[in-house]
Amino acid sequence: MSAVFSFGINYNVRNMFSKSFLYRFRFPCKYIPAGIAELDETYQLPNVNQLDDSGVQSKLPFDFRIGWNEAGLRFSLAVSGKNQSLWCRTTQPDESDGIQICLDTRDIKDIHRASRFCHRLLFMPIGRGQDQSQPAVAWLPIHRAKEHPNPVDLMQIKMLSKVSAEGYGLHVLLPGKILTGFEPTEYPSLGFHFVVMDREYGNSYFLVAPPLPHDQDPSLWGTLAMERDVTSSILT
Repeated sequence: MSAVFSFGINYNVRNMFSKSFLYRFRFPCKYIPAGIAELDETYQLPNVNQLDDSGVQSKLPFDFRIGWNEAGLRFSLAVSGKNQSLWCRTTQPDESDGIQICLDTRDIKDIHRASRFCHRLLFMPIGRGQDQSQPAVAWLPIHRAKEHPNPVDLMQIKMLSKVSAEGYGLHVLLPGKILTGFEPTEYPSLGFHFVVMDREYGNSYFLVAPPLPHDQDPSLWGTLAMERDVTSSILT
């Protein structure tokens, strides 16, 4: 593994940010063959900031897994160790429990404002239906975006959740046809970032965290390599 090092950054300033800010990460996103019902541990993404000591990461126990095929993306989130009940409101998505996903279907790293290929979606384990017990999804605009993607048909997203006293499991099938620019054959890399939001523990950030503009600057997002035969993560 190799790393891009920062130069001329004051130590005290650097300590204000998550350590992953100093690196550019590339992770394998495994192919999902037909007939796979659940994503096993080989689809799991590492929790890069689990040991971060900058004070911006929560200690929420979670497991995130993601894979792809020509039909789109599939991911799962398992959250455990909770003592408080879930709080999910479709009218207040930015304050709800769930996971926020940021995607750039062109994985462009030399721009700081989102293009039409950038998407920001929030998935909640509950919040929809007459009794609000069904999983919910919301499209969120990206602040200062130069362009927005084509309208995302949220009705085509398939979701399944299971809630327990200690947490929840959330499974999502995100069709590629509703994502502007999703063409894995021609563009096999995705810019990617996520935030697990929790009112009890606080937010858990995949790579970068506030005060950096983690949910609006695509150059800060990691890369998912959508290849059929990737076996290990790469740090560049």
